[in-house]
Amino acid sequence: MNFDWSLVVRERARVHAALGEPARLAIVDRLVLGDASPTEIGRELGLPSNLLAHHLKLLEQAGLIERSRSEGDHRRTYLRLRPQPLTGLVPGLRSAPRVVFVCTHNSARSQLAAALWARRSPVPAASAGTHPAVRVHPRAVAVARSRGLSLARARTSRVEEVLNDGDLVVAVCDHAHEELGTSADDRLHWSVPDPARLDTDDAFEQAFTDIADRIDRLAPAVRLPGEPHD
Repeated sequence: MNFDWSLVVRERARVHAALGEPARLAIVDRLVLGDASPTEIGRELGLPSNLLAHHLKLLEQAGLIERSRSEGDHRRTYLRLRPQPLTGLVPGLRSAPRVVFVCTHNSARSQLAAALWARRSPVPAASAGTHPAVRVHPRAVAVARSRGLSLARARTSRVEEVLNDGDLVVAVCDHAHEELGTSADDRLHWSVPDPARLDTDDAFEQAFTDIADRIDRLAPAVRLPGEPHD
């Protein structure tokens, strides 16, 4: 059987062409570790809206980014990286004494993220909610258990009671990101859909997979203060 290698080469060339422009590479660099709205990207990179729209269109055509509608402010959209074409891309290194994952209720996404992080990184982790629920969601406990993680002792906490100076905050839902304020420099945003809205095993599995993939990308890029970089 003859393999159509020319198609593979064309796809790779399209990705390289999309990344060959400094502004587009800067956009991708920004999205490697977290999501952002077009407005946030434009503000951070100093790009006018018409030029930003042009670059985003080309990145979408190359299959590098995709958009999702905010579950908080429905007028807002978020850009997220599609990592498959960028396998092996090394994100910029960050230093933090602790990583704190935040969602609205601290009952699912942030709890799963903290548990996954503890297995993946030596940097301490915690989780919190802007409006914490009474307990961790049973489906979150179940999906964690099915992947060898335990949330049996996990408790929900309010974000103000958990955050310390110097923490790297990762907002794992749109509501929390927007409520905390979208211009913070010491925070990342992961636009992970709320699995409790559907309240099915599949929704929680999808959230777990999404978070696990993002942690695999972020964990190698975060070091404790003073720890030497490889």
